[in-house]
Amino acid sequence: MRHNKKFNHLGRKKAHRASLLANMTISLIFHKRINTTVAKAKALRMYAEPIINRAKEDTMANRRLVFSYLQNKEAVKILFQDIAEKIANRPGGYTRILKTGNRLGDNAATCFIELVDYNEAMLKDSKETKAKTRRSRRKSAAPAAEAAPENPVAEAAAEEKELPAAE
Repeated sequence: MRHNKKFNHLGRKKAHRASLLANMTISLIFHKRINTTVAKAKALRMYAEPIINRAKEDTMANRRLVFSYLQNKEAVKILFQDIAEKIANRPGGYTRILKTGNRLGDNAATCFIELVDYNEAMLKDSKETKAKTRRSRRKSAAPAAEAAPENPVAEAAAEEKELPAAE
């Protein structure tokens, strides 16, 4: 029975799992995007998001608590200085998982996990889609049908026949 087993143990003992997730969180903070398996990414999201949420309020207690999990001064400094500015108004959901297919060697499902506010390509796309207005097909199809000839080859041949007669 699965009573009280709410997280993926990833086939590791507690100390090994804690080290793995702490190291992956540090890499995520430094690089803003890492490539891993889907199972590890989902476990990392559960581990990292409460830590990232602590960075919203820059107090000594929060810094010490985050350092107790990560054990890396540089990662804590980046988290509280740079990342905290970008996530200040976000109520949650600081990471995004993008599935990339299966790995060749063992056919494991792989993905990217990234910090949401640091993907410039997706931020550009969201700005462009907001700028567009919605048009219905019926309105846009009617003017295009009138402007475009139904048989451009036949019309071009008809124009060529008319040109010599006009001269």
